[in-house]
This record gives sequence, structure tokens and C-alpha cells, in this order.
Amino acid sequence: MIADDFTLARVIHVVAVLFWIGGVAFVTLVLMPAVRAGNPPAERLAAFHRIEGRFAPQARLWVLLAGASGFWMTWRADLWERFADPRLWWMQAMVAIWLVFVAMLFVIEPLYLHRRMAASPDPAADFARMERMHRLLLAASVIALIGAVGGSHGLF
Repeated sequence: MIADDFTLARVIHVVAVLFWIGGVAFVTLVLMPAVRAGNPPAERLAAFHRIEGRFAPQARLWVLLAGASGFWMTWRADLWERFADPRLWWMQAMVAIWLVFVAMLFVIEPLYLHRRMAASPDPAADFARMERMHRLLLAASVIALIGAVGGSHGLF
């Protein structure tokens, strides 16, 4: 029955997005400022990676579950035409944010970024750059989230 599996997919999707974007918010708004306040500039990057390394595997799981459940709902309810409707901009926004995080968590960080930061000639600048990137990604994620919740409930 479409209602049962679709409802289950929606529950998985909402919980996955909650933990994924909630985790990004925690890292951006709590962890990074605490690291900045509690460590000298040259030590911030290393301090951040000691703590953040425990979150990354969880983030990968939540991102995968959000993508799988979103795809399932789109396929099951045949919602593909929504991606062509500019009034439903939040559909593209959700996928775009998801793709950015997939690229970061599964490709850029493990294959390039961790090595580059481990050998960083300027860890203070790298930490500051990483803070700016986190703020930008959090802002884009919140915009997509507002669009998705508001749009799916008739706000737009």
C-alpha cells in the first residue's frame, strides 16, 4: 500500500535530515566557536578534527538515508515532474544540498581534504576557511529546509 511505505520513507527522511542538518548546525554554531575560543589559532584545526572525526561517519549515514528515502518517495509517488516546475524550487534545492554533502563526505574529505589539512602550512587560515564554508553550507541547508517544509505545506 502506498501510504504505508511512503509514510515510512517520509519518517526516515525527516529523521535523517534532522540528524544531518542538526549535526551541521551543532558543528557550525557550537563546536567551531568553542574550538576557536578554547585553542590558539595554530591548534584549532587539529582540535576540531579530533572531535569532528566522531561525527563524520554519522553524517555519512544520515546523508545516505536522506537521499535514499527522498529518491524512494519521488519514485514511489512519481514526483519527477516536480523538478521541472520552478514554483517547486525547493525540490532542486534539496537535491543540490544533498549532492554537495555527498561530494564533501564521500569524495572531497576522504580523498583530498584530510591529507591537505594534515600537511597544512597555515592551519589557522584553513580553520577560518572551514568555518566560513560551514556557515555557507548551513545557510543554504536552512533555506532548502524552509523551502521544503513551507513548499510541501502550501506556503509557496
